[in-house]
Order: sequence, then C-alpha cells, then structure tokens
Amino acid sequence: MSWNRFKTHFYHHADLGVSLDISRIPFPDDFLAAMEPRMQQAFQAMKDLEGGAIANPDEKRMVGHYWLRAPQLAPRAELTQEITSTLAQIKEFTARVHAGDVSGPKGKFKNLLVIGIGGSALGPQLVNHALGQPRKDKLAVTFFDNTDPDGIDYVLATLRGQLARTLVVVISKSGGTAETRNGMLEAIAAFKAAGLDYAKQFVAVTGAGSKLDQTAASEGWLARFAMWDWVGGRTSELSAVGLLPAALQGIDIQAMLDGAAAMDAVTRQSITAQNPAALLALMWHYATDGRGAKDMVVLPYKDRLLLFSRYLQQLVMESLGKERDLQGNLVNQGVAVYGNKGSTDQHAYVQQLREGVNNFFVTFIEVLKDRDAKTAMDVEPGVTSGDFLQGFYLGTRDALTEKDRHSITITVPDVSPRTLGMLIALYERVVGFYATLIGINAYHQPGVEAGKKAAGAVIALKLKLVETLKGSAGKAFTAEELAAAAGVSEQTELVFKILEHLAANKGSGLKKRAKSPWYESQYKLNA
Repeated sequence: MSWNRFKTHFYHHADLGVSLDISRIPFPDDFLAAMEPRMQQAFQAMKDLEGGAIANPDEKRMVGHYWLRAPQLAPRAELTQEITSTLAQIKEFTARVHAGDVSGPKGKFKNLLVIGIGGSALGPQLVNHALGQPRKDKLAVTFFDNTDPDGIDYVLATLRGQLARTLVVVISKSGGTAETRNGMLEAIAAFKAAGLDYAKQFVAVTGAGSKLDQTAASEGWLARFAMWDWVGGRTSELSAVGLLPAALQGIDIQAMLDGAAAMDAVTRQSITAQNPAALLALMWHYATDGRGAKDMVVLPYKDRLLLFSRYLQQLVMESLGKERDLQGNLVNQGVAVYGNKGSTDQHAYVQQLREGVNNFFVTFIEVLKDRDAKTAMDVEPGVTSGDFLQGFYLGTRDALTEKDRHSITITVPDVSPRTLGMLIALYERVVGFYATLIGINAYHQPGVEAGKKAAGAVIALKLKLVETLKGSAGKAFTAEELAAAAGVSEQTELVFKILEHLAANKGSGLKKRAKSPWYESQYKLNA
C-alpha cells in the first residue's frame, strides 16, 4: 500500500477528531465513480427516512432514531415534544435518584439492575463497559439479559444483601418479550423473598399501553419512560432504553447525544468523498461483493470497546440479514460480524486471519488517547504500554496486508461519551446506506419473529407433554411412546429434547431410566 494511495483515501474530520482509512481495501480507481449513482439513491432514501417515510412496511412504521438527537427534525410537532419531554424526564428522575429524593427502604440507591434483551441490553452494556468508572459511578450496574436461570442466580448473588438499595429498570417495548418478562418475574420473586415492596424500586421503559406499561401503572411503580414504535431495538441506545441506565450510572448522556448529532450532521451530506458513513458502506459493498461474501472482523484496540463487536453484531446482522430484497427476490443477504479486541486477539485467532481461509475483512478501531497523564508510566525507557498497543495494531495491520487480507481503520480521539455517541451514529448510518445499495429493508426482522413463534410452540408442546404424563402418573414412556400418546409423533425429536431437560431438573418431578440404545430410555412422572 503506497503513501500516495493512503493520502488519496485517508479521510479526516478535524472537528469530530475522527479519521477513516480505506486505502487498504483494494478497490480500483473507477469504483467510487461507478457506484456514485447508487450512492446518490442511498442519500435520497436516507433523506426520505429522516423525513418520516414509512420505512417498515411490514408494520406500517416510520424509523426515527435519528430524531432522538435532533428532535427538531421529527416530521410532526408532537414527536418533537415527546422526545424532548422524555429526555427531560430522564434527567429529572436521575437527579432525584442521585440526590436521594427517590430512594430505597434503606437509603440512597447504590445498585442498578437492568432487565432487557437484544437491543434493550446490548447498547446499555456497551455504554456501561465503555464509560463506567467503578469508583466514581453513581450506581453500579448489573444486567439480566437472558432467560438462563443460572445466569440470573449469578447476578442475584452479586446483589445479595443489597436489594434494598437496588433500583430495577425493566425494558420491553411490548411488555410481552418472554426473556424480559421472565427476568422481571425472577427479580420480583427475589425482592419479595427479601421482604421488599418491589413496586417502590421498579421502573419501566416501554410502549404506551403495553402489558408492561399497564402492569407498572396498576402496581404503582416508581416511574415509566416512553419507548416508541418508530425506534427499533437495535437503534434504541440513544432513547430511554440506553439513556436512562447510562444517566443513572452517572454518564454524561447529553455528550452522547451531542456526539451522535455531530456525526449525523457530517454523514447527512451527499458528497460521498466527505461522508465517512457513505465511504464505509461502499467499502463493505466492495469487500463482500455486495452479497456478504466475506465476514467483518471488528478489532478495537481498546479494552473499553470490548463489547463493540457484540453491539455491531446485532445492528449489522439483524438489519442486513434478509432472505428477500425489496422486490421479493430471494437474495439471502447479510454481513457476518465477529471480533473481540486487540491485542488480545493476536494471541487468539489472528493466526488464522493471516494464514488461514481468506473469507473476511477487518475493521480496526484505533483510539489515540491511552490514559490520563497523571497515571502515565514507561514500561521500557521512553516506551509506554500504550505504545506497545499501537505497535501491535500497526504490526497486525501490516502483517495482514502482506497476505492480501484487507482492512479498514477508524481512528477516534478517545473513549468518551461524545466519541461513543459518534460511533453509534456512524454505524447506524452505514447500515442504512448499505441496505439501500443492496436493495433490502434494514428495518424489519421477520427471522427474529419466526424464532419467537417457534419458541412459543416449544413451550406449548412442553405443557402438553406434562399434561399427558400427569394423566398417566407412574407410567414410564420412551420419547416415541410419549409423542404417540400426546398425538405429536411428527415431533418426537422435540419430545426427546424436552424430556431430557425435564429429567435434568429435579423440580420437574420427572425421572429418567437410562437404557441402551439411548432412545429406549424411559421417563416417568412420579405419582
């Protein structure tokens, strides 16, 4: 890679302090010009989106996460008012909690338990890890982000004896998301077991009139904050979903919003060479042949950005992983995302990246600031730990280039609320542009809904099997026999899996008698 190519394809925005190096993606000289008509279509589609066009025809919804940091751009005055009033409510409630005016039965809240899943957890977790200051945070944050009982017990163990000073935020747009509902019920049970009136310590972030909203209102929870149907989960970090937990933790949420707004202003313009989101979208298109032919490996050289790849997994893969395009053609689009952090990954999977199958491109994220000057030290004369970190990043990048492994580098000044807001806004815009370039809808998720329906069917089958077993208490069944008795012989594999799970948990009352071959094993519900 030549210095002249670097000079030509290195983008820097002085006011943002953000740089983008696309010189190590070997696109030909005529690529950008050839893609310009399609890029202009993407700019127009984005303009329409921000203007309030119906972007999710499946649900007849607008997509307005960009308005969250620029309420004046919302297409209706009532939306502007809702955004600004919700932000004011978040700030006012947070101030009361920090002052102790809103408190638990044993004094000021010290802990925050956030219950959510997907975008209702990944964004808050990213911000918590990236920006938290353990000795300075107003509240220490933990999460229920799954329906795993062992994971729930692990978190509750860290809060043992502290529930009286723990504030709980339950996040669910519909209030019917099973994982979040289960986490809420588990938390309620824990608070009741501790002799606490949970309603006086619970807060809801949900849609108006949802199941959760009705529950919080009827039970007299501390507060309720709005979620809107025009903000998708994976783009909800700068709504109450992410802003409330961050504010309660003590993070400067206004700086996050300001950073996002500043990035939006830059990526809203229609001159491709001056738009970093457009340049990134075009690099994704070239690197993957516009059809997901290669995966994206995200390597942030900063421990605090460890969770950024997980956050991007949902944002990118849920948005772009689509079976059909806008015309209904079968396309099976998507870009797979994985990653951890540098230089840790140099001791993990960079060996394969350099010498194994060439089915990826890398996005390096370089952070210029190492640490505060007052804690700086040398590990060798004139050399700091941060110098080594940069050395490993630059060395790995060159080592990959030598083997024709392509990469992009995003450089940011620091990991601060403003910078994190800029990164979130940048990738939200990239996803939207790329979706238009490949002709798919980035704002619906039929595959996710299909998975939820399938999970519900499994639960219904489990209940049916238990009823069948209860009707023949004391009788032993093989999986095949029970499937036949329940009238679901076509689902015998699922029956076997459910029986194995029940038998492994003593509370179910189901006993297993193992036999050989394994499918002759018998299961019996105690009379």
